[in-house]
Order: sequence, then structure tokens, then C-alpha cells
Amino acid sequence: MGLARRLEAILDQRVLSLTPLSGGSIGDVRRADLGDGSSVAVKAAPTDRGTLDIEAYMLRLLKERTSAPIPRVIHDEPDLLVMEHIPNDGGASDAGLTRLGDVLASMHSITSDRFGLERDTLIGPLHQPNPWTESWPEFFGRWRLQAMGRAARDAGRLDTIDVRRVDRLCDRLDTLLEPAPTPSLVHGDLWSGNVLWNRGHLAGLIDPACYFGVDEVDLAMMDLFGGFGEAFWDRYNKVRGIREGFWEQRMAIYQLYPLLVHVRVFGGGYLGQARAVLDRYA
Repeated sequence: MGLARRLEAILDQRVLSLTPLSGGSIGDVRRADLGDGSSVAVKAAPTDRGTLDIEAYMLRLLKERTSAPIPRVIHDEPDLLVMEHIPNDGGASDAGLTRLGDVLASMHSITSDRFGLERDTLIGPLHQPNPWTESWPEFFGRWRLQAMGRAARDAGRLDTIDVRRVDRLCDRLDTLLEPAPTPSLVHGDLWSGNVLWNRGHLAGLIDPACYFGVDEVDLAMMDLFGGFGEAFWDRYNKVRGIREGFWEQRMAIYQLYPLLVHVRVFGGGYLGQARAVLDRYA
């Protein structure tokens, strides 16, 4: 059954058109315009490796537990995700960035007594393990840096010597990271492409890789890939505060995880950036 016919059966609506949207590291993304004048966003993935039901789980979790503008999930299967379509013109205003500061600070105020999540999730197309863990250095070292370093090595993107350097860095995390941070709900993949804007206003957060971690992992990724102006940073710092030592030391360590993710998926220049962090700390 073609995608349009499948959607018509699910939604009980005629599909007038399917228009490609940007994004889609997990699956093909399109806007479906329907006969009643409404639109939905649709992701489709190959049946043999579909994981879109995991993305739907994360979207529902953030929709239910946070004040963030998360698209509503309408239907999900491993190879198909149908959700609310959020218009996105890509232009952020200072007011919109200020709103993002409030939303993220509020999300980070949702806490747990342990790090991890009730199930494993994804970051982009990659498996992300989330076993409940008492210690943040243990969780971040074992289930983020070491797990992704080995995945990159197994894919032929990272040398064994670099994996050993990741291990040496993980042995030092007890002294490099905060001794007892509070587990906070994080988006987990918060780069500019996963924030939607409409007429300057914050319209949506998409493609989460959420778990209970340390709030600073979101901030580190936002700094790594850029696209967020002073209005965001000023508001977040005013509402929640950015703790001493983040900019000077911890940010680069937290940026190593998304860099390893990008090494695993893309290779190329991200390897040099990851090695620069390892040169500094390992």
C-alpha cells in the first residue's frame, strides 16, 4: 500500500498532496495536506528497521510532562509516525529566544532520583541506552561516551586508540564533573534544526533524545552547533542559572558525546573536533 493510501485509511481523510520537509535522519519526512484543509507531519521508515514508535514515545513523554511546544502524536508504528504539523519559517526573534529560555529551564526543573529512563531510546538513528544509574559520571561515561565510542569504532569511523582515550577520560570523570548533580529531564538533541519558529515565536521542539541526565548536556549541544542568541542565554541564566565551571571545563566534555554521535553517523570533520576534546582531557 502506498503512503497516501495508508494515511487515508488511518486518518479517514483524503490526502491531497505530500510535500517533503527538512530533516529525517530516521525516516523520510513529509507534510500531508488533507481534504478537510488540515495538514499533518508524516515520517516513514523502512519496515525492516523502523524505530519511529520510539520517537513517538519520547514525544508523548515530553508533551505530557513539560510545558514545551511538542507536536501531538496522532498515530505511530515502527515504520510510520503521524503527528501534528507545526509551521516553521526558521526565524527566531529575541522574544522567541527568551521563551525558549523559560521552556528549557522549566523542562530541566523536572527531576528524578536517578539518571536514565524507563526504556532505551534513540539519538538520531542510533540506539541510546538508558539504564537507571545512581552515579552521573558512571552513566555519562559508560552509557554515553563509551557506548558511542565503541559504536563508532565498530562502524569503522573511530580508531581503537581513540576508544582507549575515551576510556581514559571516563576514568577521570569523577574529578572533572560535578560531584552530585541533580538528574534533570533533558531534550537530549537540542540543536537549532530541532527547534521550530513561526513568525519569530517558539513553535515547537522536535526529534528528542530524552532521558534524565544533567541539564548542562542540552546547553553544551546548543553551544556546539550554534544558532541561539544572547536572549536565550540571558533568560536561561536568569531563570535557572548556569553553574560555575560549565563554560571553562564541563561544556567541552559534554560536547564530546554529540561529536561521537556525528563521527558514528557522518565521520569527516567531526573526528578532528572529537580528538581535540580527547587531546585536552585524555
